Amino acid sequence: MIHWLTTHWHTFLFALQRLLNTPMASLLTAAVMGITLSLPAGLYTLLQNVDSLAPNIQAEPQISLFLSLTATKNDVSQIETLLRQNTGIKSFRFVSRDQALNELKQNPGLSQIATSLERNPLPDAFIILPGNNTPQELEKLHDELRALPNVAHTQLDSAWAKRLHALLRLGQQAILILAFLLGFALIAITGNTIRLQILTQREEIEVSKLIGATDAFIRRPFLYHGALQGLAGGIAAWMIVTLSIVLLNNNIAELAQLYSSDFQLQSLSLSESLIMLGISTLLGLFGAYGAVWRSLKNIQPQ
Repeated sequence: MIHWLTTHWHTFLFALQRLLNTPMASLLTAAVMGITLSLPAGLYTLLQNVDSLAPNIQAEPQISLFLSLTATKNDVSQIETLLRQNTGIKSFRFVSRDQALNELKQNPGLSQIATSLERNPLPDAFIILPGNNTPQELEKLHDELRALPNVAHTQLDSAWAKRLHALLRLGQQAILILAFLLGFALIAITGNTIRLQILTQREEIEVSKLIGATDAFIRRPFLYHGALQGLAGGIAAWMIVTLSIVLLNNNIAELAQLYSSDFQLQSLSLSESLIMLGISTLLGLFGAYGAVWRSLKNIQPQ
């Protein structure tokens, strides 16, 4: 076991030294792999931040029922009774005009406006959750509620939230497809790099085979070289994504202040960063293995 670990350790150091002996070529390869990996990683990060903007989005459609400003408590009780009798309503809650004004004052972006109002311009309202979310039933219920007495306005809310979630799911699928395609590109990049190395060491490989070296022994340093290249590409991608987010946050902070918000883009978490580095290392390893497997079949000692 100790001999096996020692052999692999020396092979790893040999592959690392080979990378360091060609710094310019290694840096260019890592940069190309990093740029390629940063595309899906950056898009994934942006989607995660967009999703975190509205963690409490109510995806279930709801109908807001605004009463006229002249509605009395008896009118409110009458509408509440009618809502309880409607079988198409799952649940509802009443928001008084005073409660609505207090909530408006607690909003950082609108608190100054709400405080400066001489009188409360907001109406009493009911927030209604429909029992059936099909478009036909929603429109039917919406029309019924609009016809109730002392109702000034009705609004079907949260349809935009469904669209947002649908767009996020579509974006996630697009990122998976893009990552899958770019993964093949990274495997090809690593494979071509390893194939060039094999061609330059063809005579050395033939001599090794003549003295009895196995394909596994010959293949080992190339596999470590491919894995190290993949790891370097992953580190480059992480640096590109992190630097991009830092640069974007400088402008986002100014924009967020205009809306009395402290929102900032969040970079990849530790677990997400480790997963990206692991995937890039595996892609480099797979690319190296494919190139070595094909090349060793064509190299036979003379």
